[in-house]
Amino acid sequence: MAEVRGARLSPGVIGRLRLTAQGLLGPGFRTVPEAVRWMTAMQAQDLQAVLWAVGQRVPGSRIDDVRGALDRGEIVRSWPMRGTLHVLAPEDLKWMLAITSDRLIRGMAGRHRELGITDADADAAAGAALRLVSGGGASRAELFEAFERAGQSTAGQRGIHLLGILCQRGLLVQGPLAGNQQLVVAFGDWITASRTLARADGIAEWLLRYLRSHGPATERDFAWWSGIPLTEVRAALAQVQDRLVRLEFAGTSYWLSPETAALLDDGVPGQRTVLALPGFDEFLLGYADRSLVLPPVHAGKVVPGGNGVFKKTIVAGGGVIGTWAGAPGGRGARSGVGVAPEPFDAFNGLRPAAQKSFELQAAKYRRFLGA
Repeated sequence: MAEVRGARLSPGVIGRLRLTAQGLLGPGFRTVPEAVRWMTAMQAQDLQAVLWAVGQRVPGSRIDDVRGALDRGEIVRSWPMRGTLHVLAPEDLKWMLAITSDRLIRGMAGRHRELGITDADADAAAGAALRLVSGGGASRAELFEAFERAGQSTAGQRGIHLLGILCQRGLLVQGPLAGNQQLVVAFGDWITASRTLARADGIAEWLLRYLRSHGPATERDFAWWSGIPLTEVRAALAQVQDRLVRLEFAGTSYWLSPETAALLDDGVPGQRTVLALPGFDEFLLGYADRSLVLPPVHAGKVVPGGNGVFKKTIVAGGGVIGTWAGAPGGRGARSGVGVAPEPFDAFNGLRPAAQKSFELQAAKYRRFLGA
C-alpha cells in the first residue's frame, strides 16, 4: 500500500482524479458494457439520465447504443443496493443481491406492514408474475393486473413494492425497453450466466472495484453507496488495501487505484475541461460526502428544496460550477434540442473559454440524442 500526502492535493485535484477514474476525463471506454462493468453500478432511477451518463463515458456513442445494450441484456437495470435502480453487468447482479437483499427487505419491513404485504402475499405475487412472464416479458401495467387477479392490490405503492421484493429475491428483473419503459422478465430467462461469490469475497471485490472506478473515495463513501455495514467494509479494506493507494487530505483517508494516483506525478489533467453531466451522475451521487466537488452553499441549486431530484450539472476544474437545462433525452426529443447553461455565478456567467467548451458539450449531447 502506497501513501500520498502533501500540498499537491486539493478538492479540485481530488475531483479531477475521480473524473479520470470514472472515464469522464481521458480516453473513456470503447463500449457500453465495458463502461458499465468498470463503474460496477451506476445510479439509474432516471432512465434518460443514465443513458446519457453511460454515453458521456463512451466517446462517439449514441442513445441507441445504450438502449440496445439494455435490449440485448448486455447491461441490466435493477435494484442491487440502497433500494435504488442502478445499471450494472448482468453477471454481477445475483451475487450483489445475495449480499444486500436480506438487509434491504428487513429495512422495508415497516413500510411493508403499512402496505399490508406479508410473505404469503409476496409468494402469491411471485407465482402470478412468473406465470405471466414465462416465455416473454410483460409491461408493468400487465404485471400489476396479474397481481390484482391473484388477489394482491397494487394501490398506494403496493404494486411497486411487490415488484421490488420479487426483484430483490432474484425472481424478476427489468429487461428490454418498450419506449421509455422496461418490460419485466424472469431473472433466469434474461440472465443465464451469473457469478457466485462468498459474502466476504464479494464485499472485498465490490469495494476494490468501487475504489478503482470512483476513487479517491473513503470507506464511508462505499458503505453508504453500497448499503453494506461499515464493519464489513473495514474488514474488506484490510483484504484489498495492498492493491490501492491511500491519500491523506484534510485529516481524511481516501483510497484509489495506483493507476489513478500516478497522475499526481505529472499533474492531474482536466483543469480546463468542462463537462455537461446528467442528473444523478455517479460523479456526484457516488459518494456520501459530496462537499469536495459541490460547495454546500450551492447544494440547493442542484437539489432544489432537498427533494431528492438532482438537476443536470456543469463540471469544470474537478467541481460542480452550475446546472444546465435541456431535453430529457427521449426518442421524441431528437430534433431542436435546446441546451442552456445555468452557472452558479449567474451574474458573471461562464467565461468565454468555458462557454465555448460548454457549447461543445451541448453539441455532443445533441449528437448522442441523434438530433
